[in-house]
Amino acid sequence: QVRLVESGGGLVQAGGSLRLSCAASGPTFSSYAMGWFRQAPEKEREFVAAISRSGDSTYYTNSVKGRFTISRDNAKITVYLQMNSLKPDDTAVYYCAADYRYDISTYSTDDHRYDYWGQGTQVTVSS
Repeated sequence: QVRLVESGGGLVQAGGSLRLSCAASGPTFSSYAMGWFRQAPEKEREFVAAISRSGDSTYYTNSVKGRFTISRDNAKITVYLQMNSLKPDDTAVYYCAADYRYDISTYSTDDHRYDYWGQGTQVTVSS
């Protein structure tokens, strides 16, 4: 069992930055591909970014490319999402998720691949 706890959300003006953290429990963190998803009010949950077990490969949805960066520190069993140039459309609850069965691929955009989820952290971007 893996427990994931997100932090770092908050209220920021458009153009600002936030860094989200996802702290994981358990000694096998490096065995999990990790992803970030978000869900805006009255919208379906959508993929944001994913990172491979080693941290060498990353994948982003088009709307955040060049603005968001996913990274991980396996020694600290934490995954991060650095969000720059934030827009009001980025407003959502952000969730991190762990996939223990598969490493990163184009299928990492599918939330059904992920086995463990955090409780989410709210990000609000004002215009």
